[in-house]
Amino acid sequence: MTSAVARRRRSARQAALARVVEQGLLGPGQPLVGLLDVDGIRASVAALTAAFGDTPVLHTFAAKACGLVPVLRLLADAGMGCEVASPGELEQALAAGFTPERLVLDSPAKTVEELRHALAHGIAVNVDNFQELARIDAIVAERPPAGPIGIRVNPQVGAGAIGAMSTATSTSKFGIALRDPGAVEAVVEAFARRPWLNRLHAHVGSQGCPLSLIAAGLRATHELAEHINTVLGRRQITGLDIGGGLPVNFAGDEDDPTFTDYVAELRAAVPELLDGRYQLVTEFGRSLLAKNGTIASLVEYTKSAGGRRIAITHAGAQVATRTVFMPQAWPLRVGAFDAHGRPKNAPQEIQDVAGPCCFAGDLTAVGRALPLLEPGDVVALYDTGAYYFSSHFAYNSLPRPAVYGYRVVDDTVHLATVREAQTVREVVRESGAAQVHALVDLLATNSSGNESQPDRPDPEEVAV
Repeated sequence: MTSAVARRRRSARQAALARVVEQGLLGPGQPLVGLLDVDGIRASVAALTAAFGDTPVLHTFAAKACGLVPVLRLLADAGMGCEVASPGELEQALAAGFTPERLVLDSPAKTVEELRHALAHGIAVNVDNFQELARIDAIVAERPPAGPIGIRVNPQVGAGAIGAMSTATSTSKFGIALRDPGAVEAVVEAFARRPWLNRLHAHVGSQGCPLSLIAAGLRATHELAEHINTVLGRRQITGLDIGGGLPVNFAGDEDDPTFTDYVAELRAAVPELLDGRYQLVTEFGRSLLAKNGTIASLVEYTKSAGGRRIAITHAGAQVATRTVFMPQAWPLRVGAFDAHGRPKNAPQEIQDVAGPCCFAGDLTAVGRALPLLEPGDVVALYDTGAYYFSSHFAYNSLPRPAVYGYRVVDDTVHLATVREAQTVREVVRESGAAQVHALVDLLATNSSGNESQPDRPDPEEVAV
């Protein structure tokens, strides 16, 4: 039985696709767009909040999943915080209106400058390793931290189905590996020597990690927090950052598992985690955005090779990088629509859906049964609201597509621009057009270091 959530999601998506075609936002001049379901995003946030009930928790959004400022602003308006892992993500979060006390800095490669800034402004910091902790010692000696500081630990509970997404393996690059000899003792000593340390953080993984694996890692983290507080004879650790990682169902429109399923698994594995003694922090990303986003592309050409029909589209590795390079781990559903953006009802045939990138493996779907696609049709890649159009791969210098948010109110589709399409001129500018003569001029440098620079036209004037 299809849920009301899935029915609304599908209906709104179809209406939005037809609307962007009608308005010319998807067409020959703009053959690729990203679409975000605003009401769907709000509903996902509400489902997350409801699942935890009265447990004290700060839900932060993992900015890497969709680092677009209007999206972050929408999430801030819904009451969320934001987890950032780079200076760029931090600035995006601040531009979106997140206040420092609702931010968490999690990068495994924080510079001294980044640490100073975070500690001075009350941004929570999760320390990745003991060398980073030594840097913080020096900073704290000069000025007390203004926000929480925790240590990230790796409970080493194992890998899920996708190795690259599993962060609690025995050799993971993240955190302090708890099962390594002497690690637990070293963590206890770190807290004993530093009364300003007051959190533990763990993140087992994301897509491909079963809920039982995630719960096992958080049980080990909770047990460590209890052990540290017992050894120290005080409740020094007052907060647990339990990360995110809820897998997404890429096979249909239903949310499976749900946030309620996630919390139920935690209650079964470690009920004390949710009893209110610890302030919790979550860092969900993909599970909030993925099913609320769609990439839509025109079909530019169709052809046949070796008896297989192939549709050439404008959505390939530049927007669906993980799907193209790891298709077994990141398969996407594909929707077929006609030139007016309406669902296509032609007889189904086995087809490949290809992108525009200049390598043979640039395929977003292989051997799929779809209504026969023709030039001018529209192909939709579903469940792409996280990591797809917001994490562009600039292969072949393909420009970033426009992204639009949509709502359907009283059968009318309302659109808002989230990000304008990148122009070819902007692509050229980013590729160093202003320095067009730099390397040739370097060849003309003489032994005295002088250069001969003849008059040349402004690179901006000659750029496309």
